Amino acid sequence: MLPFERVTILGTGLIGSSLARAIRNRMPTVRLTGYDRDAAVAARADELGLFDDMADSAGASVCDADLVVFAVPVRAIGAAAEEIAADLPRDAVVSDVGSVKASVLKAMAAAIEGPDRIVPAHPVAGTERSGPDAGFAELFENRWCILTPGAEADARNVERVSEFWRRLGSEVELMEAGHHDMVLAITSHLPHLIAYTIVGTASDIEDVTSSEVIKYSAGGFRDFTRIAASDPTMWRDVFLENKEAVLSTLQRFTEDLTQLQRAIRWDDGDFLFDRFRETRDTRRRVIDAGQDTAAPDFGRDRR
Repeated sequence: MLPFERVTILGTGLIGSSLARAIRNRMPTVRLTGYDRDAAVAARADELGLFDDMADSAGASVCDADLVVFAVPVRAIGAAAEEIAADLPRDAVVSDVGSVKASVLKAMAAAIEGPDRIVPAHPVAGTERSGPDAGFAELFENRWCILTPGAEADARNVERVSEFWRRLGSEVELMEAGHHDMVLAITSHLPHLIAYTIVGTASDIEDVTSSEVIKYSAGGFRDFTRIAASDPTMWRDVFLENKEAVLSTLQRFTEDLTQLQRAIRWDDGDFLFDRFRETRDTRRRVIDAGQDTAAPDFGRDRR
């Protein structure tokens, strides 16, 4: 028996369109309805045949849904929830795919009647690409999906959403929303902030031309440019909605960076060696956990 038979996805970017494709592959009898506020994006999703129906309003998209998933930037979820609230069936479960959870849970609970049916979710997956053409059905396979239901969430609804993501190939973990935001601040949000900073700094250095930066991009800088190419709207919202956790981890990072500056200035090779050995061990643990490949150059084809 399927956990849900009629699924509505609001937002048809990378995650929303990947979700639609994954449902098609893994649960082909589920009836899919899509909606996107951007008419051009909605038209493209319709051209791609991602949904059985493309609704012309948010309210119309949810009127017969038993699962509604917000796949919009996290700062837009509150307004989107208010937009559908009057048309949402009482037995429909409400979820999302955002990478910030405490503020999203609060925004959905403020707009939608029935906290028992709100089960926020964060599939820890993505690429730097965006839009309905960027999605692919395998995005969630063998990846974590973290659920952050509030205390009032019905256990049966939590299990239904868990089973939904398991059927899409994900490993499911339950976590308190605030703890999720602190964990993701260090594993995802801070690395993106650093990437945006490094790429921006490279662009601003006057005595190195832009063409030289591009021409001589070694692996490290090249990989930062991939991260820094991520959707600017999404990441603006992530940093502002997870402000406290990001600032806390950023402060710790700044202190650690100052230690490295001091070690380099005073030729403290022992400190540098010990720190680099520790971080090398962390890389090995990431590989051992199956979160990346040990192949050289991240398994890229070097041709």
